[in-house]
Amino acid sequence: QVQLVESGGGLVQAGGSLRLSCAASGRTFSRYAMGWFRQAPGKEREFVAVISWSGRYTLYADSVKGRFTISRDNGENTVYLQMNSLKPEDTAVYYCATHRRAYDSGTDRMTREFEYDSWGQGTQVTVSS
Repeated sequence: QVQLVESGGGLVQAGGSLRLSCAASGRTFSRYAMGWFRQAPGKEREFVAVISWSGRYTLYADSVKGRFTISRDNGENTVYLQMNSLKPEDTAVYYCATHRRAYDSGTDRMTREFEYDSWGQGTQVTVSS
């Protein structure tokens, strides 16, 4: 099992930026795709972005495309989510998660929660208008 710890959340004004980090331990980080999801109050958790194990492939939700960038540092066992041009509707708890299959590069299939088997505790992002 892998342990995931998110950080970097906070309060920011609309139009601002934040960078979230997710540090992993307990499993060979570099073998697994990593995803970011978010859950706003009163809503279901939704997919935000995913990056393949190699870092070569990424996929974004339409709502964040062009504003958010996912990246990873396999040497540091960390995945990042750079969030620019933030909007009030980006307010949510953000979670990172580890994909359940090693060496899987099919990021187009990795938008659903059941594809992931380890989750962090989440970090709050609040965007004020």
